[in-house]
Amino acid sequence: MYKLLRSILFSFDAEKVHYFVMRLLKIIHGIGPFRFIFRSAYVVEDRRLETDFLGLKFPNPVGLAAGFDKNAQYIDALADCGFGFIEIGTVTPKSQPGNDKPRLFRLKADQAILNRMGFNNDGVESAVLSLKKRKNKKMLIGGNIGKNKWTSNEDAKKDYLDCFCALHPHVDYFVVNVSSPNTPNLRALQEKEPLQDLLQTLYDHNQIQSHPKPILLKIAPDLSDSQIDEIIEIVQTTHTDGLIVSNTTISREGLHATDEVLESLGAGGISGKPLTARSTAMIKYIHQKTDGTLPMIAVGGIHSAEDAIEKLKAGATLVQVYTGFIYEGPTLIKSINRALLQNLN
Repeated sequence: MYKLLRSILFSFDAEKVHYFVMRLLKIIHGIGPFRFIFRSAYVVEDRRLETDFLGLKFPNPVGLAAGFDKNAQYIDALADCGFGFIEIGTVTPKSQPGNDKPRLFRLKADQAILNRMGFNNDGVESAVLSLKKRKNKKMLIGGNIGKNKWTSNEDAKKDYLDCFCALHPHVDYFVVNVSSPNTPNLRALQEKEPLQDLLQTLYDHNQIQSHPKPILLKIAPDLSDSQIDEIIEIVQTTHTDGLIVSNTTISREGLHATDEVLESLGAGGISGKPLTARSTAMIKYIHQKTDGTLPMIAVGGIHSAEDAIEKLKAGATLVQVYTGFIYEGPTLIKSINRALLQNLN
C-alpha cells in the first residue's frame, strides 16, 4: 500500500509533498475513528521496549530525527506513527527562510535524499508556542538547536544559548547542531576551541537550572578518526552527555546517481542508504574508543529493522529515522520494534 502511495508522491516536488503529507496526517489525527485505525496499524506498545537513556525512560528506542518537524507543529500526529521520541528543529533564535528553492531532492537509485534546506524555521519562540499547544505531553521531545545564518561564528554561542534557554522548560533533551553542511562555515564550529567553548557554556547554564536536561552533540560523518578522537576528548572535558551519530554527508562517493545528475542538483548534504555503513562504523569506533562509556543515538541510513539492530549492536542505545521513514513509511518503525521484541524471545 505505502509503495503505491510513494510512487505517486515521488512524482511531485519533494518539499511540497512533505508538507502536504504532514497536513494530511494532522487531519487524520483529528478524526477519531481514522486515528484509532492508524494507531492500531503502526503503534507497538510493549513494556519490554522501554529504554533508559540519560535518565529518561523511552517507551521504545525508535525516534524521529530532526529536520522532519522543524517547528514542532506535527508532534501529536507523528506520535501515531509509533515513535518513541521526536526531535524538533533545527531551531534558531529568529525565523529564517533557509536557502533558495528547490532545495530538497530524491536520489531514488540510492534510496537517499539530498538537501540544502539551511535551517529554515519559524524561530524558537514559535517552536515554544507549538510545544505548549501539543496534546500529547507524554511524548519525549528533543530540541535540536543551531544559529541563524547571519550570525558569525564568533557570536554563535549567544544564538545557541538563546535557543537553549527558551526551549529548556519544554523539551526533554538537547542536541547541539554544528554539523549541518547547509549553513556557511557552521562546521568550523566542530573545531576544538569554538566547540569546547560552546559546549562548556551550555553545560554551565544547564547546571544552574532546577532540572538540568541532557545535552548531546550531533556530529558529521565526514570526520577523520583523529577529528573524532578530538571531539570525544572535548565531549568528555565539557561533561556533554552524549553524541548523535551522524548528520548528512557531503561525500558523493559510491552513489548510483550520475555525475551529471549530481551536478544539476548542486550542493547539499546526503542522507539515507549511502550513510548506513559509515554511521555504523563511526558508532563502533566511538564505542570502542570510550569503552562504551559515551552514550549515543544512531541516525543515518536506517531503512530496515536489520539496519537499526546493527547500529544498536555497534554501541548505540537509541536510533532515529528520517530518510528511511520517507522511503519505507511508518511500517519501518513498527518493523524495528517488532524485530527488537523477537530478539528478546
